[in-house]
Amino acid sequence: MILKNGFVLDKSFRFVKTDVVVTDGKISHVGACDSDNDVVDCTGKYIIPGLIDVHTHGCGGCDACDATREALEVLSETQGKAGITSFCATTMTVPEEQLNRVFDVIGDYMKEKPKGAEIIGINMEGPFFNMSKKGAQRGDCLLSPDVELFRRLNAKCGNKIKLVDLAPELEGAIDFIKAVKDEVTISIGHTAANYEIAMNAILNGASHITHLFNAMDGLTHRAPGVIGAAADTNVYAELICDGIHIDPSAVRCAFKLMEDRICLISDSMSACGMPNGEYELGGQKVIMKDKKATLVDGTIAGSATNLADCMRKAVEFGIPLETAIKAASFNPAASIGMQDKIGSIDINLDADIIVMDKELNFEKVYFKGVLGE
Repeated sequence: MILKNGFVLDKSFRFVKTDVVVTDGKISHVGACDSDNDVVDCTGKYIIPGLIDVHTHGCGGCDACDATREALEVLSETQGKAGITSFCATTMTVPEEQLNRVFDVIGDYMKEKPKGAEIIGINMEGPFFNMSKKGAQRGDCLLSPDVELFRRLNAKCGNKIKLVDLAPELEGAIDFIKAVKDEVTISIGHTAANYEIAMNAILNGASHITHLFNAMDGLTHRAPGVIGAAADTNVYAELICDGIHIDPSAVRCAFKLMEDRICLISDSMSACGMPNGEYELGGQKVIMKDKKATLVDGTIAGSATNLADCMRKAVEFGIPLETAIKAASFNPAASIGMQDKIGSIDINLDADIIVMDKELNFEKVYFKGVLGE
């Protein structure tokens, strides 16, 4: 297959008018191609990498913590229809017994060929969080960082955990980071850590920040906190760009501080793609109205927006299109060490490709070279 005459976002993340050749599910050539076989005319269209959401709990009325194959099918199909080609199924702070079931089911499901977006791993969000910054996480299930618990769960899913999130100020957190930093990407989140504690965690192996600005102290001139530590180092930082979690000015500030290290995420829960109503997150009741999801007490409980719309919001807020796309594709892949497989339009990578019009509508989505329904 040849995607011809489109504006291709190449591996340097600049738009170039050229062709993309796909062979056996891989990108085999990026450049002019004279063949007339199996041509898809993309004149006037953008050709961009498939989007990658490394932090999404659910959508389409289902959640990763439902611990059923049927729920994961819904997640895969719903994400795929939105233009997300890969995602990390993200868990919540729930009892270990439930996590055991969740990790079992996800590990088994990942052995199958998905009908839509591919689950590329698990984001273990919790239970190693600070009570004061728990947000919508269950306080009764919070624990101090526990290497053996992490390894038990990782074994359950066949070593598919890509991200594990923690508050570095907790007892045992630095020892945890040192112990598992070569096994998984460690993310700082749901934390009351100051700048010094966050820097210590990063220097010892943490390389990722969970939903920057949310569930952490803000940056001030004498207390820069986690945000300051992220700006001063080379870590990747997630950003929920749904227009609800973060003010547009703060979105622009984050990109100015860490442009090439921002990972757009949805942090979506089961209400994503669904009508207003009552839903559930981590065993807690959530009310979703006009894409704002909250617990009964008003605490924001994830988002009801998919990653593609977060990318569009970023552009609406003034982020250059190329930068916004990179933050929703290459950067997330790189943050979990998968940039040599997915995340850009380059030879030998999976042919996860989107054909998009100038209004940022997705016209075609290819999953390893196969056109989605």
